Amino acid sequence: MYKERVPTRSQSVLRPQTDPFSQGDEAVAVLDPPTSEVRQSGPSDNFKPTPPTSLKETGLTDEIVDSIALKYLITVGSAPGAQIAGVMGLPHPLLTERLADLKRRQLVGYVGGATMGDFTYTLTDAGRDRAHRYMDETLYVGAAPVPLATYCEAVKAQSITREQPTEEHLRRAFDDLLVNEHMFATLGPAINSARGMFLYGPPGNGKTSIAERITRCFGNTIYIPRTLHVDGFLVKLFDAEIHEQVPVSKSSILKTDQVDERWVRIRRPTIVAGGELTMDQLEIRYNVTTRISEASTQLKSNCGTLVIDDFGRQRMNPFELLNRWIVPLEKRYDFLALANGLKIQVPFDQLLIFSTNLEPRDLVDEAFLRRIPYKINVSDPSEAEFRELFRMMAPILGLDYDDDVVSYVIDECYRKTGRPFRCCQPRDLLTLAKNNCQYRKIAPHMDREMLDFAAAAYFAVM
Repeated sequence: MYKERVPTRSQSVLRPQTDPFSQGDEAVAVLDPPTSEVRQSGPSDNFKPTPPTSLKETGLTDEIVDSIALKYLITVGSAPGAQIAGVMGLPHPLLTERLADLKRRQLVGYVGGATMGDFTYTLTDAGRDRAHRYMDETLYVGAAPVPLATYCEAVKAQSITREQPTEEHLRRAFDDLLVNEHMFATLGPAINSARGMFLYGPPGNGKTSIAERITRCFGNTIYIPRTLHVDGFLVKLFDAEIHEQVPVSKSSILKTDQVDERWVRIRRPTIVAGGELTMDQLEIRYNVTTRISEASTQLKSNCGTLVIDDFGRQRMNPFELLNRWIVPLEKRYDFLALANGLKIQVPFDQLLIFSTNLEPRDLVDEAFLRRIPYKINVSDPSEAEFRELFRMMAPILGLDYDDDVVSYVIDECYRKTGRPFRCCQPRDLLTLAKNNCQYRKIAPHMDREMLDFAAAAYFAVM
């Protein structure tokens, strides 16, 4: 098979975004991602995959390259050589050599010319038979894979452990968050260590939002292969649902500026896995229909951040999940099993963050807590900070701030009921008030009537 506004207590306060609910419970108010780069570093600093000049440089055999080319031709019928090379991410001259060999073996034939001296290829009967045999092994058609050893070297070159972020990098990364100095003093060394950490505290105070910004401290972008070749198996690594691709300019004529198109440039990944996380997602998953393997969650998050959100609410026992991380957290490598049972060693190069509303010591014992040295409490805001959130959010939502209305809300909805403040609530209440104004076709405004409506809808009590 081929095969600095700084609050006085320990919590974060987020600046607002146009769509205040886009980040879910944990977000308070989030700006669009900054247009300027957080770190003045990128993949070119440590690693940049250059196009191979020979098949030997790809680390692939003739058969692997031929199989993808033949399967592509049986899919489309006929195609110019340059088009086949583009699909496979290989330089056209390199693939031309393989197509010429396939022509000599009478597996492909010409059906016409193409631009720049190229030819349009199609399969012969013998080539069609060979393509069907290859498809019985795996249905994969796409970029030529990258050997696991090459990927491991790339992870080492782009490792988060090489970055060593400083306070300046942290402040840039958390530019759209208000984080007090006490929390900042703990977050800095925790991020710099590139080891695991717990973020714990009540829901709605920004734990997930903090975790998602931590990746910015480690530089901007990295390169990853689209697909790996591991002991005869093809393992898809790039995931468009998780990885954010960053376009690479192709205008330069300098060879030093060109990139191996089997690789894709992405922003350093931040993967958030919540209560839906299952143990099988932490292993390489083999699709028996396509005969293509899917990379594990932690493999996809290499050189970035892996957030286990709502830790303790997964379908498996917390001890079972943490047991899975003991060796990776200590050694920074992991062992994964292929479909044939063979175990392979892969890099484990990410900052592992456990975000939970529960007390960490109620979830795991001392031995596990020792392996996750940093425990950071993300607590409720003070009243002054709560007022400040209303003051920040009102103009963002097109409302005139009224401190008397905020005092009324605090008295009626919090002091009289004993309800704790949460960082997300000013954003949510003002948004509901604005929605009510829009529905009634009146100018958005902030008064007691609008906030009473918002509170009645938001704080549902049986």
